[in-house]
Amino acid sequence: MTQAHAAPAVVADKLRRTYGDFVAVDDVSFEVAQGEIFGFLGPNGAGKTTTIKMLAGLLLPTAGRGSVAGLDILTQSEAIKHRIGYMSQLFSLYADLTVNENIAFFSGLYNVPRDKRAARHDWAVQMAGLADQGKRLTGQLPLGLKQRLALGCAVLHEPKILFLDEPTSGVDPLSRRRFWDLIDALTQQGTTVFVSTHYMEEAEYCHRLALMNRGALVALDTPQRLRAGVREPLLELHTSDGPRAVEALKGLPQVVETSMFGRSVHVALHQLEGAVEAIAARLAERGLALTASKPIPPSLEDAFVSLVRAAGGAPTG
Repeated sequence: MTQAHAAPAVVADKLRRTYGDFVAVDDVSFEVAQGEIFGFLGPNGAGKTTTIKMLAGLLLPTAGRGSVAGLDILTQSEAIKHRIGYMSQLFSLYADLTVNENIAFFSGLYNVPRDKRAARHDWAVQMAGLADQGKRLTGQLPLGLKQRLALGCAVLHEPKILFLDEPTSGVDPLSRRRFWDLIDALTQQGTTVFVSTHYMEEAEYCHRLALMNRGALVALDTPQRLRAGVREPLLELHTSDGPRAVEALKGLPQVVETSMFGRSVHVALHQLEGAVEAIAARLAERGLALTASKPIPPSLEDAFVSLVRAAGGAPTG
């Protein structure tokens, strides 16, 4: 990250967006430092994409103010579009164009100087791992390679700020890891990255995380501090049937909430004393075996669940 006294790359000041009576984003405020990887988390419908679109110059706010790269989102939205990179899971590479043709198209779209286009083309295909596949139709690429090419196309003009809206949705874990290696390389060169994700392992790579729920900002801190802020004791359970155990433990007085975590069950408790015995007894009543249990420190996913619950729970429907 850059010097503490540098001007913020992104500023949101009481941003609000409504659609009739529905409040999609509700007075959201934060700043993103230059060179920071800023993660945006939240359940579906939390307001993440709407916030990103307002900052990226794609949607005007109903109220509030903001700036990106020193440009006002209310009056300079067109200029912002040319100063940033933007990519989402729906980033529109053209499937019926080759890799080379897509790069050429986006070089023109982003007004990359002609004397730099050859060098930027070579960088993009090398970065995406497609140096020997320039004549291949983009629609024939595996999703992981397609997303890396999309990232390369989004930064052909070397923007200092990059917005990524769930860019690795549906991509396999190994491809996600490689994608994040590319993001890390960009930040090492001074790029500010604003990324929304629902993968907790990706959130761990961020310098800070903002958590949205029901249109409001409910937490903003480093991953470490968000984990440390979980106050409920946690148990990890291994049972003969995890999903049935989650259902069986609902309503047990000692239990705040249960959730699947891989093949294990994580249980948030009001207090640890007497909880294991009560849990074992409830599971036995339902014909389920408790094969192991142990107290654990909270994961980022546990912190996420706890914060969303405290903020009224995720929206339904």
